[in-house]
This record gives sequence, structure tokens and C-alpha cells, in this order.
Amino acid sequence: MLDILDTALYIYFLAVFAWVVLSWIPMSYGHPLGRVKHFLDRIIEPVIRPIRRVIPPIRLGGGALDLSPLILIVGIQLLRRII
Repeated sequence: MLDILDTALYIYFLAVFAWVVLSWIPMSYGHPLGRVKHFLDRIIEPVIRPIRRVIPPIRLGGGALDLSPLILIVGIQLLRRII
């Protein structure tokens, strides 16, 4: 049972990592990777949103640095170590 949970957390970790990388690449939703990005948005945004409410993106000049994916990745890794 714990192996299944650990595997699911690892897959989610990889999904978050892929979501971050794909967020740097501009693409339309019609592009095959755009569809992957849209799928990842749907499974990651509900988890990231509460983290962003607690720790909003840090303003840096004209842009912002969003630390919520990093916090989510650290949280996933901590859960995997606890299991």
C-alpha cells in the first residue's frame, strides 16, 4: 500500500516538474505539448492555488517569481520521506 502511495507521489512530482518546464515555453493549446500542458494545469492548479494564497508570487521589477511549485515539490519529497 505504501509503495503505491510513494509511486503516486513520485509521478505527481514528475508532473509538477514537467508543468514548470512547460510553463516556460509559449505554445498554443492546439499543439500536442499544449494539450499536455492543459492536462497538467488541470491536475496541478487545484493543489498550487492554496499555496499561492498563503505565499503569493514575489514581485521582481516587471515580473514575478512564483515559489509555489518549489514549495509543492519540497512538500511532496517530505511526504515521500515520511512514508
